[in-house]
Amino acid sequence: MIKATIILKSGKSDSIERRHPWIFSGAIKKIEGNPAEGDLVEVVSNKNEFLGLGHYQNGSIAVRIISFEKTTINNDFWKNKIQSAFNLRKNIGLIENPKTNTYRLIFAEGDGLPGLVVDIYNKTAVIQAHSLGMHQNRQIISEMIEDTLNPQIENIYYKGEDSLPRNNDTSVKNEFLLGNLSEDIVLENGLQFKVNWVDGQKTGFFIDQRENRFLVGKYAQGKNVLNTYCYTGGFSVYALANGAKHVDSVDSSKKAMELTDLNIELNHFTQNHQSHTDDAMDFLSNIEKPYDMIILDPPAFAKHIDVRHRAVSGYKRINLMALNKIAHGGILFTFSCSQVIDPRLFESTILSAAILAKRNVRVLHHLSQPADHPFSIYHPEGRYLKGLVLFVE
Repeated sequence: MIKATIILKSGKSDSIERRHPWIFSGAIKKIEGNPAEGDLVEVVSNKNEFLGLGHYQNGSIAVRIISFEKTTINNDFWKNKIQSAFNLRKNIGLIENPKTNTYRLIFAEGDGLPGLVVDIYNKTAVIQAHSLGMHQNRQIISEMIEDTLNPQIENIYYKGEDSLPRNNDTSVKNEFLLGNLSEDIVLENGLQFKVNWVDGQKTGFFIDQRENRFLVGKYAQGKNVLNTYCYTGGFSVYALANGAKHVDSVDSSKKAMELTDLNIELNHFTQNHQSHTDDAMDFLSNIEKPYDMIILDPPAFAKHIDVRHRAVSGYKRINLMALNKIAHGGILFTFSCSQVIDPRLFESTILSAAILAKRNVRVLHHLSQPADHPFSIYHPEGRYLKGLVLFVE
C-alpha cells in the first residue's frame, strides 16, 4: 500500500525520467503523508506527473525506485521480477549447469530491485537486504524464490543483520526462512569450494570474481603465484588447478586462511601451496623472491565518497609495492570493488603507481563483474568491480 507521495522540486525529475532508480533527499520539494522507513511511496514531478514507486528511507538516497510504471506491488509483482532475473541467468547458462551451481540470482538495481541481493549456493538461496523496504518484504521474496526455483531450493537464509543501514532497526536478526542448512560444498567451473553463509563474509563467497578466477587459471601454468587478500582462496585454487608451480596465499584473517586451506585440500592441491596469515602490505614489503604473478583483490578501501582520497592512496601504495616486487615478464591482476572508485579513477591510480615504479607496463585486459551481476545502463553506479591485467617488464 502506498503510504505517501514524494513531490520533487522543479528541474529534479530528469534523472528519474531517464530511469535512474535513486531519488536524493535534496531533490524533494514536499512529502504528502508521513512515511516510515521502508514504506512504499509514489514519486511525482513538480507538476504532479507520475514518475515511479519506491521504498522510502531516511538518508541521502531517500527513495529507491522499484517500478517506473503505475502498478500494484503484490505477489505477482515480486514473482514477475524474480522470474525475469531467473530468465536472464538461464539465458547466460547458469541454470542447471553441471559445472557451476553457485551464482547471483538478483543483483539489486541491475535486476530492478534496489536494495536486494540473492545468491544461490547449490540448493540454498541467501537473501541480503540493503534497505528496510526489502527487509520488510523478505517473506514474500522468499516464497517467490522458492516457487520460481522449485524443486531446486531446499534452504533459504535471510542475512540482513549487517547489510542494512546502521540507522535501521537494530533488532533485525539473520534467520532461516526455509530449511536449516548452514554450509555446503559448491561447484564453480568444476572446482569445489566450501561456503558457509551463516558465518562467512557477505553471503558467504565472492561470486563476482568467477570469470576473473577462470582467467587467472589461463595464465597460471608454470608460474610462482602470490594471492593477496585471498579470503577463501578462490584465485589460488584456480591457479593450482591450471598448473601453477607454487602458490602463496595471504590474508590477515586466521579464519580466512583456514577456509583457504580447506578449499585447497578439497581440490587436492596441497603440495604446491602455502598459507600465510599476514597483512598483505607487510607481506609484500618483506618478500625477497620475485613472483611471476601477483593478485591484488583487496576489500573495499572506500565505501563512502568522503574517504575516497584515502582509498586512492591505499590502492596506489599496494599496486606500487606489487609492481616493484613482480618478476620481469610478470602478470599483475589488480582489482577494486569500491563503488565510489569509478573505472577511470582506478586506472589513473594504477597509472600513477606504474610511473613511480618505472616499469614497462602493458594492459592485457580490462575486467569487471560477470553477467549474473548485470548493471542497468541507466545506473552506471552498478558497475562496482574494476580490474586490470598488466604485463610488467
